[in-house]
Amino acid sequence: MAEDLNTKSNFIWEAIKSDLAEGKNGGRVQTRFPPEPNGYLHIGHVKALSVDFLTAERFGGVCNLRFDDTNPTKEKEEFAQAIEDDIHWLGFEYGNIYYASEQYDQIYEYALDLIRRGLAYVDDLSKEEIRAYRGTLTEPGKNSPYRDRTPEENMDLFLRMKNGEFPEGSRVLRAKIDMASPNINMRDPTIYRIKYATHHRTGDKWCIYPMYDFAHPIGDALEGVTHSLCSLEYEIHRPLYNWVVDVCGFEHKPRQIEFARLNLTNTIMSKRHLRTLVEEGYVAGWDDPRMPTLAGMRRRGFTSAAVRDFIDRVGVSKADSVVDCRLLDFCVRNDLNDKAPRAMAVLNPVKVILTNLPEGHCEMCTIENHPKVPEMGTHEIPLTREIYIEREDFMVDAPKKFFRLKPDGEVRLKGAYIIKCVDYDTDENGEVTCIRCTVDETSKSGSEGAERKVKGTIHWVSATQNVPFDARLYDVLMLDEAPDVEVDTDEDSDSEVPAGKEFLKRLNPHSLEVLHGYAEPYLASAKVGESFQFLRMGYFCKDPDSTDTLSVFNRVVPLKDSYKPE
Repeated sequence: MAEDLNTKSNFIWEAIKSDLAEGKNGGRVQTRFPPEPNGYLHIGHVKALSVDFLTAERFGGVCNLRFDDTNPTKEKEEFAQAIEDDIHWLGFEYGNIYYASEQYDQIYEYALDLIRRGLAYVDDLSKEEIRAYRGTLTEPGKNSPYRDRTPEENMDLFLRMKNGEFPEGSRVLRAKIDMASPNINMRDPTIYRIKYATHHRTGDKWCIYPMYDFAHPIGDALEGVTHSLCSLEYEIHRPLYNWVVDVCGFEHKPRQIEFARLNLTNTIMSKRHLRTLVEEGYVAGWDDPRMPTLAGMRRRGFTSAAVRDFIDRVGVSKADSVVDCRLLDFCVRNDLNDKAPRAMAVLNPVKVILTNLPEGHCEMCTIENHPKVPEMGTHEIPLTREIYIEREDFMVDAPKKFFRLKPDGEVRLKGAYIIKCVDYDTDENGEVTCIRCTVDETSKSGSEGAERKVKGTIHWVSATQNVPFDARLYDVLMLDEAPDVEVDTDEDSDSEVPAGKEFLKRLNPHSLEVLHGYAEPYLASAKVGESFQFLRMGYFCKDPDSTDTLSVFNRVVPLKDSYKPE
């Protein structure tokens, strides 16, 4: 990885090289990853996380973790801990952990200083009125009728806000900048609001909380961040970021650099939309394997190496684009192909009776754990008189090029014998219920007679010695390819457009299918989180819902896909 970091580059790293060449920051590079602990990290966050951590690593610097816990209504310690776990799972190490809430006293003092200097005022307008007064992209805003309050009046009102004398939403503190600015973010943005909610770290000490656009640049400056790397939607916020750093009198001035966020087809990327799915029961939780959260991906069986490979392939750019979600599946499949042991499991079983084997027959057949990694060894699977095969591996009226089992047709059982279908039974609906076959006992794999060839080989498991399991087959959550691109911003931003639930109409009703199957006894010792390639069926990972009597395996990705990365 170190060699890759030294040979690769991107526009952010080139900008940092220029800063270093000019002697800025004393040759020091410090970044930060600043998630809000109001949910679990998803794949979109991984791009920002990787940019922050890899940039620090590339230049021998440090990346700190700072929780942006400025909105107490949705934040929990559970989410903060999950974020730390995800970072470690990806293989990154942060230098220090900070919380914005640890800086509340300092941020408050900066607010008081702005009030004294006439650079901030308490506004009584409602959120809707503030939005109306702000103007549009083509029309300037107009001053609030409360904009010309004296510093003394503003100080009194702000202290009373802090002391809990006013209802939530009745007053805010706004920076006094320029209501005619072509940048709407500079039109007297809100920097403090009243919120009566118990904070997960500070309890009820505060009832006023700083806005992200005020707290974030202060946190960067206080911590010595040299390069504040963020996604492209914050480019328009950069003048406000610089304004806060300047008016607060910081000698150290971090540099904000923006990059394109990650947009994925068929994927929900808005944290508030993901929260809706969790809270309203559309999914089983933040770690539901259909979720794009790292917790969900980890539970499904995605590997950290595959996720990092995916982010590396996506790269860092200045222009927004949409990435095909199949690229992530490709990376996972690539990684598991090299690592996952092979095993046999039947997902949609139909019984086969091997009529020329005696009752109670059982012999062991040998299966390679990995055909290209002999050091992974082998394991044995019992062949009994009754076995299960995949229902789709038998066809009554088979087309000419169907090389699996059919009436009077032959097929090889993987690692065992060639069998021939002599008869079958059906129910009243024509569904095949049982197949009877004979075994060519001279054709066992690895024996002298094994050279006899047939065109098809299928997998199988014993019908009497097996591991019952539920196979959970996952598909994309979103029906159409258009990405879910709503930007996650501070939920109390007075410029925020409330999130609707239109996205629910795009949910895939078939995103989860559960089949009851049987696996070979080898999988009885599988640990939760362990992945396997089920021969011919895909990659599967054992789920925590498994019990002593019923295992649960999640399909990580199918075995093959027509998608090829560019």
